Amino acid sequence: MAADCRRDLPVTRWPERRTPVCDAVAEEVAVALSYNGISHVVMMMTPADLEDFAFGFSLSEGVVERVSEIHGAEVLRHEAGFELAVTISGERFAKLRQARRNLVGRTGCGLCGAESLEQAIRPVPQVADGVRVAAAAIDRALAALDTRQPLQGATGAAHGAAWCDVSGDIVCMREDVGRHNALDKLIGALARSARLPLAGFALVSSRASYEMVSKAARGGMQLLVAVSAPTTLAVQLADQVGLTLVGFARPGRFSVYSAALRIAL
Repeated sequence: MAADCRRDLPVTRWPERRTPVCDAVAEEVAVALSYNGISHVVMMMTPADLEDFAFGFSLSEGVVERVSEIHGAEVLRHEAGFELAVTISGERFAKLRQARRNLVGRTGCGLCGAESLEQAIRPVPQVADGVRVAAAAIDRALAALDTRQPLQGATGAAHGAAWCDVSGDIVCMREDVGRHNALDKLIGALARSARLPLAGFALVSSRASYEMVSKAARGGMQLLVAVSAPTTLAVQLADQVGLTLVGFARPGRFSVYSAALRIAL
């Protein structure tokens, strides 16, 4: 569990006291992701829910199109961190090798290592339609968000990504020191449990960047709610693919940047 990924370290707080005290600090480790034995990406992340990340990253980055194309994911512990050894179908692996993408990311850096502008700004499929969410449901989810983020509550260093049903109840939650990683873990958890596509929305405790919108769309989500601001590319992409993008979400107020018809005010 992400809540367990913390260490008590000595810290001197100023100006309250000069004697060191113990404080909870979020763990961050290197995780290498390989496909069919070939190294693909190294990410810095919270060492929890790694199988979910493997599935979610594979889907949200377009390595596979369907969860059935992932044949397995093994977590291997190394002295320097972890390895996620993922096995995918031969057809998808051939396409992956042809793409020649070799990512080396910082903390949840979604586009680091793309070898060209064409690779960085890739086509994203249109999202499905049919979900309608009341503003009250978004308020309900926001009210519960903090209580569902134990790692953030203990350390102040984690992002959260939640899947909420149309009533606003949080049905799945993932945390990570990287916002992209948290969303990938959520997508993977939902895909592994056959919950996607579902009627509902994703709620993230971060800003909404291009990568976040791209991942949400590829993950089969129709509505992405962020507590912070979007970027111009995020709004542009959301509008292009028909994803409802909500930013600055606070109890009782938020801003809808695209596909506003999914929100029942």
